[in-house]
Amino acid sequence: MIGQSEGATWIAKELSWLSFNERVLQEAADPDVPVIQRIRYLGIFSNNLDEFFRVRVADVRRLAAFSSPSKQEEYKVLLEEIRQSVMKLQHRFDAMYRENLKELRRRKIYLVNEQQLDTTQTDFVRRYFHSHIQQELVPIILDDANPIPELNDASIYLAIKLSSEQSTRFALLEIPTTRLERFIRIPGRKGRRGKVLIALENMIRVCLPDVFRGIFPMDETAAFTIKLTRDADLELGEEVTHTFVEKMTQSLKRRKKGDPVRFVYDSAMPNDLLEYLTKRLGLGRLDSMIPGGRYHNSKDFMRFPNLGPAYLDNKRLPAVPVPVIDNAENILSCLREQDILLHYPYHSFNYLTDLLKTAAIDPQVKSIKASLYRVASNSHVVDALLNAVANHKEVTVVVELQARFDEEANIALSQRLTDGGVNVILGVPGLKVHSKLISIVRQEGNVQKYYSHIGTGNFNEKTATIYTDFSLLTYDQALGDEVAKVFDFIAYNYKRHEFKHLAVSPLNSRDRILELVEGEIRNGKKGLECGITLKCNNLVDRELIDKLYEASSVGVPVRLIVRGMCSLVPGVKGLSENIEAISIVDGFLEHPRVYVFRNAGKPRYFISSADLMTRNIDFRVEVTCPVYSEPLQQTLQSILDLQWADNVKARILDASQSNAFKPRKKSSAKIRSQLLTHKFLSTGKLPRMAKLDYRSRVKAKAKPGKSKAKK
Repeated sequence: MIGQSEGATWIAKELSWLSFNERVLQEAADPDVPVIQRIRYLGIFSNNLDEFFRVRVADVRRLAAFSSPSKQEEYKVLLEEIRQSVMKLQHRFDAMYRENLKELRRRKIYLVNEQQLDTTQTDFVRRYFHSHIQQELVPIILDDANPIPELNDASIYLAIKLSSEQSTRFALLEIPTTRLERFIRIPGRKGRRGKVLIALENMIRVCLPDVFRGIFPMDETAAFTIKLTRDADLELGEEVTHTFVEKMTQSLKRRKKGDPVRFVYDSAMPNDLLEYLTKRLGLGRLDSMIPGGRYHNSKDFMRFPNLGPAYLDNKRLPAVPVPVIDNAENILSCLREQDILLHYPYHSFNYLTDLLKTAAIDPQVKSIKASLYRVASNSHVVDALLNAVANHKEVTVVVELQARFDEEANIALSQRLTDGGVNVILGVPGLKVHSKLISIVRQEGNVQKYYSHIGTGNFNEKTATIYTDFSLLTYDQALGDEVAKVFDFIAYNYKRHEFKHLAVSPLNSRDRILELVEGEIRNGKKGLECGITLKCNNLVDRELIDKLYEASSVGVPVRLIVRGMCSLVPGVKGLSENIEAISIVDGFLEHPRVYVFRNAGKPRYFISSADLMTRNIDFRVEVTCPVYSEPLQQTLQSILDLQWADNVKARILDASQSNAFKPRKKSSAKIRSQLLTHKFLSTGKLPRMAKLDYRSRVKAKAKPGKSKAKK
């Protein structure tokens, strides 16, 4: 949906998001991707789509219901465009699913259904059902006299039709995938080599009559998978008080009863059962009814097992060592000599936990502050912070209870930290704390010194192995003082500090970012060196997009590397002809935010926790940090150059949202930026085959260096 907004061409962010998920689906169709990873991409696509409906479609649906009459029609049109796009993607998903099953069969790995079992396999399934599955099943008999219980939108259900000559009954049965594996290995067919899997719901189908035996007369049973997705809005009040945890807990209960926004069902379902469910579930014209194949909740494919040789899965890249840390007395002494830029997952997350563990036992460290948005279930970061309390440090942790879909985990985390003696701050009224900060205060002589972390990603060991992110570790006292001020703002948000180095949402991020773009516009008008590179997850803020259009109109080259939503339309003559945009989807999820401004030949580099969305700029606590060390600037530029040169996994973003791969001449070498980034960080050398834009202006070799900021 491309329209005119204040004179600027605009792509609806919801449709742009679906275009991103199409890029994920492209990976499931790529024959160069190992087949097990292709299957898992189907799971990622499905998981993404679930969240899309729970959050973004739910929001549009509310707008369609409660906006002014003129706007209501616009949102209804958008809902229909979303539905049509999703159905097209679902058809492609089903085709990819079938094609990948064929590829698995070629590798002697079989995913079978209940109709493909021989006698020996059927006997095994029956034994397994009675010993492992039957006790987990809680069937729901449907009748007109009683409401249907609230369905869990994280689950799939079998909608069951029980038929006899006398009557027809309907029932629902939740598939217990949270307690049992979705894909279960069973014996192979006699005389056929290979490894065989069956889905849990198909095991249940084999034994479905046993679930209802003796309850109803049955001549025939039939089961069809359904999935209901609900509105995930929490409807919290503004105040954050001692009752905030109680309010969050109540809101989470309401989420489980949120209005349905999508109903996905097996297209083979008979009309009488479909009509009955539609009526009883209260599905209306604003809800997305998506007919699909036999299998739903395909997010479980993310955990699809590799039963074959290792080459059927992605090859793990070894962690790149950081010699300046490894050879130092400890990580704190290393930071006194130079700033460090870690790039996950190429570098090990253990370096960050080592920073906290070292600070926890250092007698001179007086206090540690950290902001936690999402952490791993068995977090070494949390263990280190609790250990710091045990070693008599003053520890303060900001826990964001409104981290979407991690709220329950963060409630438990806040309680664990509180019980361990940590001073826990539960966010800021009306704002999510999304910044990725650590502030360590150490007594050195007669003064206290700051050791700081400013990052682009969460303090989560698990996601740090699959998300690319940056962590800046610094002894820069000017930056450290401002990081401490951010924590002070979080604790006492009526205070308004001055920030000379950091851009801090919601205080000064918008003004600072627009000022940086305006500087490039002035340089462009004067004929000075100018240019903007923005790497982010999402670019949808209208004011910033209009400012980028303005920059393009005066000749400022703008390069965008946007993983997800991009409402800006590049390449429009007279408007955005100097703007180019790509998106990279590969084995690691691209997550960093890096912003570069050429600044008349004196480039300015920033890393940020903030995406270029209105919510991040104006309604969250986010931090954008300058990178002053020239060697670290060179490292950032080299990584950005590799990404821009990517001709294997880079797609072109344009008005058509076709997701065409960046073209590569037959004579050109393949440039796959994630693999070459690993090589670059390992060797400090860029490949000669990559013709990079700024190699004449910056040295390619990555060396550590001290910050130029005021100490």
